[in-house]
Amino acid sequence: MKAVALAVAASFCTATSSMCQRLGAAPAPGGDKFSARLLVYLVRQPIWLAGVGSMILGFVFQIIALHYGSLALVQPILATELLFVFAYMALIGSNRVQRQDWLAGGAMAAGLGVFLFTADPSGGHLHSPAASWWFAGVSAFGLTVLVAAAAYIRLPGRSAPSPARRAATLGVATGISWGFVAAVIKELSSHTSGGFGAIFTTWSPYVLVGVGAASMLLASHAFQAGPLAASQPGFTIVDPLVASLLGVFIFQEQIQLQPIDVVVEAAALAALIAGVVSLSRSQLVQGGRDEAPATAPAVVDAADIDRAAPSTAG
Repeated sequence: MKAVALAVAASFCTATSSMCQRLGAAPAPGGDKFSARLLVYLVRQPIWLAGVGSMILGFVFQIIALHYGSLALVQPILATELLFVFAYMALIGSNRVQRQDWLAGGAMAAGLGVFLFTADPSGGHLHSPAASWWFAGVSAFGLTVLVAAAAYIRLPGRSAPSPARRAATLGVATGISWGFVAAVIKELSSHTSGGFGAIFTTWSPYVLVGVGAASMLLASHAFQAGPLAASQPGFTIVDPLVASLLGVFIFQEQIQLQPIDVVVEAAALAALIAGVVSLSRSQLVQGGRDEAPATAPAVVDAADIDRAAPSTAG
């Protein structure tokens, strides 16, 4: 029960973090461009800093939950983050969360949870050859850059990406990056037995700082770009899927591939995809307006949020 309660607390904290960071990033200027200056703006926004604090608290809860329970138990519970985000939007959103939105969010959370629980990655090695890390790192970096670039590139004869499409694309890019961060954290944790000082004699803490900072910058642009309902699935869904894939490739973890397991995993992924498709057609995404509160904090004006997320089809 401790692991379950702590995992729920972690999920609630990360959802709170997403909401606070979206409120802090939405009125930031230059939403149609990618720039490191966004972080300079955000560190002056108390609500964004509160979101970062909530994210750190959620990470602490997750680590403690994993101390009391297995990854197969804790990770699926973390997928409920999406439902907590919807609950926030239902309370303070300018667009009503419809029944089909709840069903879509539930299908996505349940699909991800069932897939992770059934696949149950286990075993493997604590370390991996440098060649595997180089291949995984270059692949993750290249894919992240390509996906992030797609959020800003305007193809000849096509209109510029809408705020919802830009937010969704950047959310996926952030999920890929965070998935790689999870793999680096696993590598880092394998050195803790040698004492605190031993950690800094390896490459992993330095890569973690660099990739973590880049991931936060990507996430901030996703929060700035458009509706939270568009970017959140990328954070919640892509991150654990990429982390699981890297666990199999880098650490040679084994997933369950018995016939009945494959059937359940396929059904879970189908439910997840159906939820994504349904949510992509929702007014929460297509409408382009999401969580502007009636009375916003001093650093976040409701009109600014409306300007940052104009009503445009995704």
